[in-house]
Amino acid sequence: MADFPNKIRITVGSVRLDAELKSTKTALEVYAALPVESPVNTWGEEFYFKLAGVKDHRETATNQVKVGDVAFWGAGQVLAIFFGRTPMSMGQDPVPADRVNVIGRIVGDASVLRNVMDQPNIRIEKI
Repeated sequence: MADFPNKIRITVGSVRLDAELKSTKTALEVYAALPVESPVNTWGEEFYFKLAGVKDHRETATNQVKVGDVAFWGAGQVLAIFFGRTPMSMGQDPVPADRVNVIGRIVGDASVLRNVMDQPNIRIEKI
């Protein structure tokens, strides 16, 4: 099995980005829960939204994330997409509010999501 077997498309306003998910149990559960369209919240340069019904297996629980990471926070049943600094950032890297399970990565430049921070909804689907 490839390291990144599943691809997803993230759409926020006029921005469409593709991401590759890892082959972890949590990533596979997130993939199985798609497609989803949801109101989106921002925390610094992070989008997050509720994604219920996914079990967090915490294979990769960490506070270390990079711009472009897609992560799942099990305690809040939240999917998070990091595209820049968050309120807890000391340097250029985002810092999540709590340990998250990194389940994938955006292909290309995640920072373009800064252009659509005023959009109310996010859509994530399988491709």
